[in-house]
Amino acid sequence: MGKVIRAGVIGVGYLGRFHAHKYAALEGVELVGVADTSNEQGQKVAEECSCAYFSNYQDLIKNVDAVSIAVPTSLHHTVGADCLEAGVDILMEKPVTVSLEEADELIATAEEKSLIFQVGHLERFNPAVQAMEPFLTQPVFIESNRISVFKNRGVDVDVVLDLMIHDIDIILNIIKSPIQQIHTVGAPVATATTDIANARLIFENGATANVTVSRISRTNVRKMRIFQPGSYINVDFANRKVMTIRLQDELMESGMPKQDVEVTSFKEGDALRSEIIHFIDNVRNRTRPSVSGHEGRRALAVAHEVISQIKQHQQLDVFKEYFKKH
Repeated sequence: MGKVIRAGVIGVGYLGRFHAHKYAALEGVELVGVADTSNEQGQKVAEECSCAYFSNYQDLIKNVDAVSIAVPTSLHHTVGADCLEAGVDILMEKPVTVSLEEADELIATAEEKSLIFQVGHLERFNPAVQAMEPFLTQPVFIESNRISVFKNRGVDVDVVLDLMIHDIDIILNIIKSPIQQIHTVGAPVATATTDIANARLIFENGATANVTVSRISRTNVRKMRIFQPGSYINVDFANRKVMTIRLQDELMESGMPKQDVEVTSFKEGDALRSEIIHFIDNVRNRTRPSVSGHEGRRALAVAHEVISQIKQHQQLDVFKEYFKKH
């Protein structure tokens, strides 16, 4: 098992609270404490997890080896920089930072000090994503749909940073080629920021990904379809199924190759627990995270380009009068 890793959580609101509970339940980890600007929330989570509460995160990082940072994105750079300067390994919630320049600074500091810098792209640890990986060969077209019902949480940010960045990260990990072109469309519908968006990512190797996200639907849909030479993969995240269709050499009467269909169901897992275990393993063994600061920056760069294009294309005058009244 090795030495006990002393952990902490900075920011224990909706998501940070879950981080604290995961650390508290892990063997080989001591949850030293949590820090939050809200005394009430911080003390509540500290009591739930039987650890100390710190009103100032600077006092917490003096006593830990590693922390999860789940503060608002605008504070990621400041808090992350303070932790790294103190010699503390960090798991930063997504998006990694507000700007690419901020991400570059954190990456440089982490590398200079040989510290672990992991970014919380949680979907990488989704059992569905892990279940489809063995079937991947050479994807040429990916269609991704992440459609959710409206929730009055996280609506202060663009749907691209709220939802699409998950799929961007997954797709960039699947298609091992630089992006050549991006085409986008999007619009605000229920909030002052973009609520529905589509991005078409065209890669240098000829592969294409069509990504659609919405947070104003009446139902939840999370699906990804991956087409590659000789096979097709359909991943249904919600129903926990991966369907693989492989084309055979033998033809049917229609002239279409016969199909070998395999449906695999995967168990409902705990992606956050898996992510934190991966982080602790990296801290203990000094290994590179599968989603390091570099991967976090890469996804952020694409998300920024998508957002920039959408803003250029939007005819905002159509919405101005509506939002004046609501």
